[in-house]
Amino acid sequence: MSFLIDNNLAPKIAEVLSEHFAETYHVANLNMDTSEDDVIWQYAKANGLTILTKDNDFEAKSRLYGCPPKVVQLTCGNRKTGEILSILRRKILFLKDFLKDPDDCLLLIN
Repeated sequence: MSFLIDNNLAPKIAEVLSEHFAETYHVANLNMDTSEDDVIWQYAKANGLTILTKDNDFEAKSRLYGCPPKVVQLTCGNRKTGEILSILRRKILFLKDFLKDPDDCLLLIN
């Protein structure tokens, strides 16, 4: 399983995460940067991708519909891309465990 990075995060995040998670995409790479959340949700679901976002709308969808797709929401507020990358790098093993667990649908990272 890999990630679909939401438009509220920089494309650079997809580049870095792809070193650890193959087939990680940013919505802009898929020409979905102006797509509605429902379209992103359905694409992630159909393609076995986990949504990485700062948008709490995906948290609400996850709580309402469950998974797939899985959702990782960054709750760290507005941070520079470098700071977000630092947070994610510290959580790589945690993210891998989350992706492997079929019962986990939502992960909040501060």
